[in-house]
Amino acid sequence: MKKLLLASALTLSALSFAQVQWKSTRFGLTAGLNYSRVANAHNPSGPRYTFQGGALALIPVGKSNQFFIQPEVLYYGAGETGKDKDAKGKDGYDAVYANNYLSVPLYFKGYFSEAESEFFGLVGPRFNFLVNQNVKNAPIGRPYYDPDVTDPKQPAGVSGKANSFNWGIGLGIGYSYKRQLEVALKYDLGLSDTYPDLKRETGGTDKKKSEQVLALTLSYIFK
Repeated sequence: MKKLLLASALTLSALSFAQVQWKSTRFGLTAGLNYSRVANAHNPSGPRYTFQGGALALIPVGKSNQFFIQPEVLYYGAGETGKDKDAKGKDGYDAVYANNYLSVPLYFKGYFSEAESEFFGLVGPRFNFLVNQNVKNAPIGRPYYDPDVTDPKQPAGVSGKANSFNWGIGLGIGYSYKRQLEVALKYDLGLSDTYPDLKRETGGTDKKKSEQVLALTLSYIFK
């Protein structure tokens, strides 16, 4: 079954790229606000609010002016925050786990019709390359959440260091005004482990610690 699905995906990709209209590619700028969390990682944990911004290309597939490939290159903020209730009023109460990436989503984009102003959908993989990781006010009882701090009470190798690469699936829906100004709501479902070393944490969990990001974006595509 898996081989059949893979073969189907490769065949669809080959057919799509065979119809790509490279000469009609348009370019644009995009920016947005991110709401991110990391599943199963830091306890307690809460959302981090940050931003994304970069450039995109809109590459037609076929001649209908309805289907496109939309690659993007973005500076992309993710991660989470946390509050240690046992450290209220002290260092370690307000924790920030900030992971910032060079992100490369590759969307298949379909407008609901060929109208100039129309709704559209997005789906495709996203690849994130870690640019930097900033941890502030790591909880007093869990100093190893900061990748630069070791804790002799924990097994060797336990660290809050984020993976240098992660990936996931991006989904989105939006509205285009005259195929130039576009607003979209996107959800990025992380499928890789953001903090693989935390699996060895004493009393921790072996569950995958993946980033999930909800974003509201605004794009302008040049003619």
